[in-house]
Amino acid sequence: MSLSQSHLYLSPEEYLEAEKSSFIKHEYIQGRIYAMSGASDAHVTITTNLIALLRNHVRGTGCRLYATDMKARIEALNIFYYPDIMVTCDRRDLDCEYFKRYPCLIIEVLSPSTEAFDRGDKFIDYQELETLQEYVLISQTRQRVDCFRRNPEGRWVLYSYRGNQELQLISINFSCSLADIYEDVSFN
Repeated sequence: MSLSQSHLYLSPEEYLEAEKSSFIKHEYIQGRIYAMSGASDAHVTITTNLIALLRNHVRGTGCRLYATDMKARIEALNIFYYPDIMVTCDRRDLDCEYFKRYPCLIIEVLSPSTEAFDRGDKFIDYQELETLQEYVLISQTRQRVDCFRRNPEGRWVLYSYRGNQELQLISINFSCSLADIYEDVSFN
C-alpha cells in the first residue's frame, strides 16, 4: 500500500463505485483511500505459483479462489483490502460481486514497503473476520512462510515453514512444498 492517500472522505458505496472504473487499485480504510503500488517479479511469480496450485485443489469443493483484484471487506472496521490471494467457502459470498466478507484463508506476499503493515495493523484488522481461519505471509526475499492459524480457543498460533518443508493449510486441507511456491524465484 502506498503512503499517498486521498484526504477526501468517501462512503463505502462511493469507494466501490469509483473503484469499478479506476485504473489504479485503492485500499479503503475508514473513509480514506490508499493507492496500491506495483509488484516485483518475485512477488508476481510466488502469487502465480500459488494460484496454479490452489485453483486445482479447490475446484469442485464449493470454495472459491480469488487473487489480487478481489477485495476483502471488514465491515466492522469499515475497511476494504486487496489480499494477494483469498479463499472463501461460504455461500454468502456468492451474493457479493466486488468484495468478499467471509474468507477462510488470506495470503499476502510480503514486500519491503508493506511487510510491517501486513504483519501488524492489517493482521489485526483481518482478525475481525470471524470466518478467517488462516493468515499466511510469504517472504519474497528468502524461502520462508509464516502461517497464523486460529485455534479452537480463538487464539492465533504461528506456524513457520522454511527450506524444503511442506506448507500445511488446514482451512482448505491443502499442502505443498515450499519449493513449489518458490519455483522460478531468484533470490539476490
